[in-house]
Amino acid sequence: MISKVSAPGKIILFGEHFVVYGNRAILGAIDKYVTVISEKTNTDNILISSSLGQISVQKDEHVSNIEKKFRPFFYIAKQVIEQNNFDKGITIKIESDIPIGAGLGSSSACCVAAAASVLNLFNSTDQPLTTYEEKVLELAIQAEKTIFPNTSGADCTVSVHGGIIEYQKEKGFSKIETEHEFNFLVVDSEQIHSTEKVVNQVKRFKEENKEVFLELCNEEERLISKALDAMKANDLDTIGKCMAQNQIFLEQIGVSNDILLEITKEIEKITFGAKITGAGDGGCIIALRQKGDELSEYVNTTKYQTHHVSIQKTGMQVFNT
Repeated sequence: MISKVSAPGKIILFGEHFVVYGNRAILGAIDKYVTVISEKTNTDNILISSSLGQISVQKDEHVSNIEKKFRPFFYIAKQVIEQNNFDKGITIKIESDIPIGAGLGSSSACCVAAAASVLNLFNSTDQPLTTYEEKVLELAIQAEKTIFPNTSGADCTVSVHGGIIEYQKEKGFSKIETEHEFNFLVVDSEQIHSTEKVVNQVKRFKEENKEVFLELCNEEERLISKALDAMKANDLDTIGKCMAQNQIFLEQIGVSNDILLEITKEIEKITFGAKITGAGDGGCIIALRQKGDELSEYVNTTKYQTHHVSIQKTGMQVFNT
């Protein structure tokens, strides 16, 4: 049996960084995907291949000894092998059309697709879908923690379930039910950044500016309530204004820079609103656009790489071959 699974990337519409400290965040799955194909083998090795390279490791190797870029997938395979008392190995092949390191959920989608694919090799046909999804999500989050120990789990959650979700660390997630379509232009600043470094930078800001940070958390909560109402009403103008306000909050906690600010100011003139998505200090800017408006003049003249994305209502999908 060959187990094939696809999982979508994501954009964070509201609440990045604040979600780490108990606030809500709003995320949407996008129509860019990771596909993982896994298969049982007759060897004792776990073989992982992707655009980042290939590695073959004995399945009894310790996870901490694995190169970081392969570690989550080795962790997934090792866990599932041990749970099922399987005495052989597994191959995992990863293909992705999500830009790496751009804040579009590449690592989370990889973890979700890999967890779903490998678990599916041992999945009983009578297992309820919800139970399978819960197992995939739990395994994917634990796998992502092997490289990002402080991950909130939000990115993996939206990749599993798709659509738009409201996520809070303590309460979990709820789906935002809307039939409306939301379309974005993603502009990749192509600035190399470290999520871990930026998260630690925000932590320092919080510790040194406790009252200011608390007020920003409260403001963000009010903003998210307003944005949710606007999303349910398909009020693109208000959603765009909320995105612009969220960008100001992100600038205040220090996760923007001159290049990101320049892109944001330029793109918000021709869209409903724009903001950083993800960690910041690099990565991507997202801008809410009208359906059918390809923003071709900007896309054709900007020096930055751009992507048109829409919110994808379906999360991970399993294909057995």
